[in-house]
Amino acid sequence: RAMQYSIREATSEDCKDIARMIMELASYEKMSDQVKITQEVLETDGFSNHPFFKCLIAEVPEEHKSKEGHSKVGYALYFYTYSTWKGRAVYMEDLYVMPEYRVAGKGLGCALMRRVAQEGKVAGCSQLNFALLDWNTGSRDFYVSQGCWDITDSLGYHFMRCEGSAFELLAQG
Repeated sequence: RAMQYSIREATSEDCKDIARMIMELASYEKMSDQVKITQEVLETDGFSNHPFFKCLIAEVPEEHKSKEGHSKVGYALYFYTYSTWKGRAVYMEDLYVMPEYRVAGKGLGCALMRRVAQEGKVAGCSQLNFALLDWNTGSRDFYVSQGCWDITDSLGYHFMRCEGSAFELLAQG
């Protein structure tokens, strides 16, 4: 039978669980040493007067909570961007479902992603963008099954970054 779950907008009270799941995702991606975010930073950046991001939480009823006692079992963190060619866009920074709830057909990941797309559509967006690690073929197959495509292969774009001392130098002019 189908698992019961609900998807809702995150509140600042969810930041402890969001921080926990960010670490779980980073660990899965073998990059937990790179996470600098804290519960407090999430509270400030997501729930102040000028939030930098929005977040959705997937929650299961008490009787379906995880082995460790968590009822918040997935999240999608996103924000709005702008394409000078296409206009408003939504960028999905993270889509995560705890492994024990990541059973094919349960639909948690799909439901979270669909809700991000719905929120984007309401905000006038015409596209959903996100990055994916090249070795994560399981996720790539899932995203392709949802109608997504790899712009790296087809358009030749590369996602660039400037951070740390290079960012500081650039900002100094």
